[in-house]
Amino acid sequence: MTDHRGAEVISLDERRRPLGPADQGRQRCQRLRADGSACRLYLDEEGRCRVCEPTTRAAHPASGGRQGRRTHLGPDVPILSDRDLADLEQVVRGVLAFSRRRLTGDYDVDDYGFDRDFTEQVVMPLARPLYQRWWRIRTDGIHNIPDTGGALLVANHAGTVPFDAIMTKLAVFDEHPAHRHVRELAADLVMKVPLLGPMARKSGNTLANGEDAVRLLDSGELVGVWPEGFKGIGKAYRDRYKLQRFGRGGFVEVAIRTGVPIVPVATIGSEEIFPIVANVKPLARILGLPYFPITWQFPLLGPLGLVPLPSKWVIEFGEPIPTAHLGPDAADDPMLVFELTDRVRDTIQQMIYRNLMGRRSVFF
Repeated sequence: MTDHRGAEVISLDERRRPLGPADQGRQRCQRLRADGSACRLYLDEEGRCRVCEPTTRAAHPASGGRQGRRTHLGPDVPILSDRDLADLEQVVRGVLAFSRRRLTGDYDVDDYGFDRDFTEQVVMPLARPLYQRWWRIRTDGIHNIPDTGGALLVANHAGTVPFDAIMTKLAVFDEHPAHRHVRELAADLVMKVPLLGPMARKSGNTLANGEDAVRLLDSGELVGVWPEGFKGIGKAYRDRYKLQRFGRGGFVEVAIRTGVPIVPVATIGSEEIFPIVANVKPLARILGLPYFPITWQFPLLGPLGLVPLPSKWVIEFGEPIPTAHLGPDAADDPMLVFELTDRVRDTIQQMIYRNLMGRRSVFF
């Protein structure tokens, strides 16, 4: 604007920074202000005025329109996009609906304590960021899991803490077209731990009992078993990806008696989340634990040592091994059971080696 003598008057907003050679030749904003005067601020590289620009604008064309309109606290401080707002609204609706069902008792729990609603609305959303962003898990061979009917998933076990079992359950539910739940067979110790035991049972785990496994498979459920047990998740880092003994083949007997296929599952990446360098056996005996690990992170880093490393995971589901042609009586043949147990173990070991050779690094 100009005063009565024709001199240009620089507004306070314009005097906030010194003018330089880069300002010469730049266009000024000509929008009318509330007092009727013309704005004289310089426009930025995209031709916008930092004061007169509206507080909302469409997404940049490079984004493909996916972000939609963005709400701004200021000219360059985006808060939420339309998509973010829709996702937030969906989360809020889900939380309210879940709360209503819990208050009214409108949910089912089966004979084993499995709470499907609690698992899908609480447990899985908590585990999904680890699956998608922290370990960036890739699944292969998900088509090898049948859409209906029973099947026994047999996997390697590792990682100090059994995150691999949780991630396998989530992989099947999220990636399989039928969104099936895996009913995992857990050790007695897990079920006895306060808070953890009830949580495990609500999310579909049951005791590693042959009779329970037979009933679940006969009812058409997917059952997951990790035959290495504590020997697998508690082994030293130097023994990583070397399968331990698969016990006496109890899982094979269960599969033969029910006639369901055995699906071998190989997981890589879990060995590196808590690399064990030592096992304090005396302390483990005092605490009643199968092992007391010393890892790269714990106890050197204190509480931060409890954070798992962000290794890159791959979970592969191999081709099913049929058992229906053997007949239920074949479960009483120890030689056949041992032979099939070794076959499953060798298959998983080869799958592990193949995936290890194909990965670029531990973390990428």
